[in-house]
Amino acid sequence: MKRPTIADIALRAGVTKAAVSFALNGQPGVSAATRERILAIAEEIGFQPSSAARALTAGKAEAFGLVIDRPARILGIEPFFMQLISGIQAELAEHQVTLLFTMTEDPDAEIELYRRWWAQRRVDGVFVVDLQVDDRRIPVIEKLRMPAVVLGTPRGTGTLPAVWQDDRAAVDTVVRYLAGLGHRRIARVGGHAAYWHTVLRSDAFGAAAAAAGLTAFSVEADYTAEHGAEATVGLLGSAEPPTAILYDNDVMAAAGLGVAQRMGISVPDGVSIISWDDSALCELMHPALTALRRDIAGAGAAAARMLRELAGGSHPGNIEEQTPVLQVRASSGPASMPALPAVDRSRRTA
Repeated sequence: MKRPTIADIALRAGVTKAAVSFALNGQPGVSAATRERILAIAEEIGFQPSSAARALTAGKAEAFGLVIDRPARILGIEPFFMQLISGIQAELAEHQVTLLFTMTEDPDAEIELYRRWWAQRRVDGVFVVDLQVDDRRIPVIEKLRMPAVVLGTPRGTGTLPAVWQDDRAAVDTVVRYLAGLGHRRIARVGGHAAYWHTVLRSDAFGAAAAAAGLTAFSVEADYTAEHGAEATVGLLGSAEPPTAILYDNDVMAAAGLGVAQRMGISVPDGVSIISWDDSALCELMHPALTALRRDIAGAGAAAARMLRELAGGSHPGNIEEQTPVLQVRASSGPASMPALPAVDRSRRTA
């Protein structure tokens, strides 16, 4: 069925297309009676102006963009982004604002998409995720003067406002917990070294462990189960394996748990496993995974509110999330004590 157009309304009302446009957009140029007749006809035939037309006439697209620069196969199993998008979408839907979402695997393609969206008035602003050290996206967005909110540390956002969590405080929470359980050799399987949150967590992990008198080291992975498993094999198969491992996401933690079990290493007796982000996946594993719990959907909703304010002409400040809380479950426990050498009781002292 053909979509109703301005031309259809003009034909039925016996007026020009310009008169219809004036009436639909509340502009002068038509009488009150003609305006009422045009609006009645538009409602009768189910006319809805296109988003592009609204953007051209009102200067607003009523849409915000989100680009995630990760492979689709990774995004499909990453609970973090599903929670984040649900929070963003819930806030925007309440105000009848559309979320324009897509993926790229190339930063240059992402930047070009921002340029095209803004030139074509497809969006009123964008959400920026996976903030990188020396992120090339930030100066481009600033030059375009496009409203944008970053989900990441304010250290790398330039003039753009941010919704962020204190990665250092979260790391301190985990390290203190493990030190209290008697762990002395701990490891972390982190994400891409180019990301700001990876840098902050790595630095904090080393500093917190040193302050607690622990031996600690981090290895880089890419948030996938494959890399999480590979990193775990290397750690647990080393000459001096750690007694606890912190993973930067739940997918890698779940993979690490499976590796430990296949290697015959008991969890948590042989090694404690902790996930950075909590999710339903953590609760479904056996044993259930200890995890840092934060309100990811709430962070998404806060970013959406901030972007709406920014696009409306306000100048909101940064928002710090509440510090993640460690949800202790069965995958973590006291460090196992090394077995004492057997005593030959057949020997007797003189």
